Amino acid sequence: MKKKRRPYSKRRHGLQLVTLCISTTMVLVLLGIVVLSVLTARNLQRSLKENVEISVILGDTVSVNDGNALGKLIERKAYAREVSYISREAALQMAKAEMGIDPSEFAGGNPFSSELTVKIVANYANTDSLEAIADTLRSDNRVVDVAYTKEEVEGMNHLLEPVSMALLILAALLIFICYTLINNSVQLSVYSRRFLIHTMKLVGASWSFIRQPFLRQAIAVAVVSAVLACVLLSVIVYAVYPLMPRVEQIVTWWELTITALAVFVFSFSIMVICTLLSVNRFLRMRAGELYKI
Repeated sequence: MKKKRRPYSKRRHGLQLVTLCISTTMVLVLLGIVVLSVLTARNLQRSLKENVEISVILGDTVSVNDGNALGKLIERKAYAREVSYISREAALQMAKAEMGIDPSEFAGGNPFSSELTVKIVANYANTDSLEAIADTLRSDNRVVDVAYTKEEVEGMNHLLEPVSMALLILAALLIFICYTLINNSVQLSVYSRRFLIHTMKLVGASWSFIRQPFLRQAIAVAVVSAVLACVLLSVIVYAVYPLMPRVEQIVTWWELTITALAVFVFSFSIMVICTLLSVNRFLRMRAGELYKI
């Protein structure tokens, strides 16, 4: 009977390990997606804010050299990410291309003014900073007016702030759920070997000696699960890349590296902690208590 039971016991234990690896991998993939979403949301927010532009309309008497000089002066400011000069002639040609007609034929001349297009650094893409920048630029006698889409900036900021907060709350909830799921899986794995733990106690094995095989198993499962989770996450990211424009600016190698590290750290820490808690629980139990659970 013993010879027949041992292979069965080994197969059952091996099946439990496979199940634990699969369940842990799925949980880590979910965690990795959440971490990557939180990290890329910051990049997406910065990318949207860096698309905010200020149009600095220059006077008709301002020459090209004066316009470029003002552009270089603005470019040295902390709020300016990129400054480009658009002459009256260039503005007219752009209008012709967009409208399909020549506006000068109806206006009796070139109706456009030369202007500077200033792309703003993300940290300054809010209404208070933009208003202060606009007031400063209007004080220059070469500037006729400063325009920017205030409603668009306000709407973007009102949208991005709740989204960022919602992602952080979702990340916290999912981390708790991931911990609960992995902890339950580890407890089931240790539970099936609770009588082995008690037997080792009876023969005088120390608690640290009893913990060692369980900890080695936990570390092995953590490594395998983390590697599999990173592979699956890489496949998901690779599949998404062709579907989203400019995704390489949002999902960079930095975010991917941080996500992989987070998966490995979470996998190691949660597996070791849950294993220690589960093994210690059964180590503190008496023989009679093992039959009651």
